[in-house]
Amino acid sequence: MTSELSARLSLTEQASLTSGGTAWSTTAVRDVVRALNLSDGPHGLRRTIENGNVFAPSVPATCYPPAVTMGSTWDPALVRRIGAAVAREACALEVDVVLGPGVNIKRSPLCGRNFEYFSEDPHVSGAMGAALVNGIQSLGVGACLKHFAVNNQETDRMRVSADVDERTLRELYLPAFEYIVREAKPYAVMSSYNRVNGVYAGENPWLLTQVLREEWGFDGLVMSDWGAVNDRVASLAAGLDLQMPPNGTDDQITAAVEEGRLDPEAVSTAAGRLLQLQERVDRAPHFDAWDLDGHHELAREAARAGAVLLKNDGGLLPIDPASAAKVAVIGEFARTPRYQGQGSSRVVPTRLDTAWEALQRSAGAEMELTFVPGFTLDGTADPALAEEAATCAADADVVLLFLGLPDEWESEGTDRTHIRLPRAQVDVLRAVAAACPQVAVILANGSTVSVSEWQDDTPAVLETWLGGQAGGSAVADLVFGAHSPSGKLTESIPLRLQNVPSYLHFPGQDGHTVHGEGRYVGYRHYDTLDVPVAYPFGHGLSYTTFAYSDLVVEEAGVNAWTVRVTVTNTGTRFGEEVVQLYVAVDEQHPTRPRHELRGFAKLALAPGDFGQAELPLSGRDLAWYSPRLGDWRVDPGTFTVEVGASSRDIRLHAELHTPGDGRADRLTEQSSLGEWLDHPVGGKLLRERLAAHPGAVHPDDVDPTALAAALQIPLVKFDGPTLGLDMDAIRALVSAVGTEGGATG
Repeated sequence: MTSELSARLSLTEQASLTSGGTAWSTTAVRDVVRALNLSDGPHGLRRTIENGNVFAPSVPATCYPPAVTMGSTWDPALVRRIGAAVAREACALEVDVVLGPGVNIKRSPLCGRNFEYFSEDPHVSGAMGAALVNGIQSLGVGACLKHFAVNNQETDRMRVSADVDERTLRELYLPAFEYIVREAKPYAVMSSYNRVNGVYAGENPWLLTQVLREEWGFDGLVMSDWGAVNDRVASLAAGLDLQMPPNGTDDQITAAVEEGRLDPEAVSTAAGRLLQLQERVDRAPHFDAWDLDGHHELAREAARAGAVLLKNDGGLLPIDPASAAKVAVIGEFARTPRYQGQGSSRVVPTRLDTAWEALQRSAGAEMELTFVPGFTLDGTADPALAEEAATCAADADVVLLFLGLPDEWESEGTDRTHIRLPRAQVDVLRAVAAACPQVAVILANGSTVSVSEWQDDTPAVLETWLGGQAGGSAVADLVFGAHSPSGKLTESIPLRLQNVPSYLHFPGQDGHTVHGEGRYVGYRHYDTLDVPVAYPFGHGLSYTTFAYSDLVVEEAGVNAWTVRVTVTNTGTRFGEEVVQLYVAVDEQHPTRPRHELRGFAKLALAPGDFGQAELPLSGRDLAWYSPRLGDWRVDPGTFTVEVGASSRDIRLHAELHTPGDGRADRLTEQSSLGEWLDHPVGGKLLRERLAAHPGAVHPDDVDPTALAAALQIPLVKFDGPTLGLDMDAIRALVSAVGTEGGATG
């Protein structure tokens, strides 16, 4: 394609294709390449009225719940349907590429953009992100996976260097991207603003070329985040194909080629990828409109499925009309909902359901509902509103208290400084609870909020996150019992901010954010160290109950297994349960998280019915990344398969044995004595050498304390009589290990 393109287009024309044409479209060149329209997303389209203005108003589109809520559904099939619905609207609005999904890891609950991301766990993020990509691309519309990579904060996001060791990158921050690239094959990937270990993501050949293209096989287009390019030539050379938006610097590309600083093949390759993207999206059909009602109902279904019932003491929810004739609805969020986050993903909804109106429609004739605002939306105290709320609660059987974070507290471009609710709202809760103890708190927020300061004042807490345009109706469906909650947490809720593993490192200083907590993010930290949490990863209650039985782990090949478990609805209502599969390793001194999520399935069951979840496990699920080896490795040994309802509600266990992958570290002169002795080939050769020299000290004859120290010493340091080795013998051992296949890395 590149040679053909070079013959058809001049260097100047090719260079123009590597930069946008307008703020929201690519460049058109004669009749060869048309301009492609891009739109923010992916929980709905922000199709701007003017392509030339980044901040122009957008046309109405269905506002689905953002990723924080979608992730909590643990339902890839539902998320795929949302992606397909977004694609249908894109076809109607002439959008070629949807900028999403975002799959960055929730390293800290303070990240202002967490509402756009799925989880603290890469397995959930990968599964849900792949589902959304598959849905969007099912109609030929392109999906653009973002933000690649390690974009986990908004503070100084355009300059900060995310300093992360390679093992943490490979095991935590890259796997969701890898899975989606390999399994869903997105048409595009967006590089992030930040630097990764000192190099801007958009100028990072290791990231954009070696890892993304050469290792993972990505064959699509890489574009920049808006305004993220700092050096056009370095970015193009590193593997970035498209700068967005344009800034009039195409001449830098042509000059670099003419001066011999840039390979012309890099320019034609990037331009060819733009042409390939056009060919792919040109398969998308055109629709004049979409089913407004149907898409609104899909948004309602998603909001229901993503709501997490954190607490329900005494079965306060769902509200029983027979025992709750008077219901007080308190909180301005019931009338003025928070349904999405602030920033570039903000969608103009086609309609907007409020909880107050939906509750009025759903309440039976025998129920009396009363509303008071209780507080102002900006989080400031208003004693008169608080007093009115307490008075209203005193006359009620049950109170539905809507609390949450003000709009301006969660936004792209800024991070939060704490995870508390506004003090004024907590004061209203306490006043209301004193007047009527039967209080159910309905939360609206885009990322974790602390509950430990106030949850003892309420018997029930329903976390609705951000519910999209139909979130109000979803709340009515849940609190009145038309549907049972089935959402589960995809991020742990700590007892306090200081317990968060990144607390001492986030957001960093002096241009760097050091990921000092390594792979121990979220439950990987809390569960490994047994740190108490308010609610664990994977937690979520239902209006029914479930029993787990018959766990079976069956070999399905070399380092491949199938895990089966039966789940029975033991309650009296229809419900859905998320079966979670963790792989655990028991180590005296942890070298990896105690357990990690490796699979999940959502089962829908009527009362008394049972279903079987069948989940695959592979060697990769047991593997760890060895920077020294430069690859994944599976060690021989025993692992524990855990199945349960959360990371701390494990119902069943089984053992799994693996022979490993047969790989061993490369041995050198600098490898320690212990590494030599433990090596399957090197150990045999070294012991044979020692046995052939009777005067040498054999490790088995050394005092254990002294031996422990000696095992850490590089073999080269034993050049002398202790082991009967000299440099020639040591070099011969290194050579022999390689000859006998010991250096299998």
